[in-house]
Amino acid sequence: TWIAGQLEPAGRLTVDAGAIGALKSGKSLLPAGVKLVSGNFSRGDTVAILSPEGREIARGLVAYDAADAVRIAGLKTAEIENVLGYEARSAMIHRDDLVVSVVGDQVLADE
Repeated sequence: TWIAGQLEPAGRLTVDAGAIGALKSGKSLLPAGVKLVSGNFSRGDTVAILSPEGREIARGLVAYDAADAVRIAGLKTAEIENVLGYEARSAMIHRDDLVVSVVGDQVLADE
């Protein structure tokens, strides 16, 4: 898809092992699984999703800008509204806006 073909992601989200498992199962990326946010991106930009070791495992269209992503990284869905001050999306990246590049331990796309 065109998401995977973006030349350079605007930012990077480093996720934990639980988030990697969820992504491989076709689930959305929730803020709770995001451990580190880097880059300067806007809502709707393409970001790379990295394993704790720094390997790119997916790309997607992010639902939050970088500033809000930093504020909610690691939070449970129920905590997001209190932090941001408005009712927000539960997913950092919805599964419909996501391309996973690994299955098991195999990389599907060129790194």
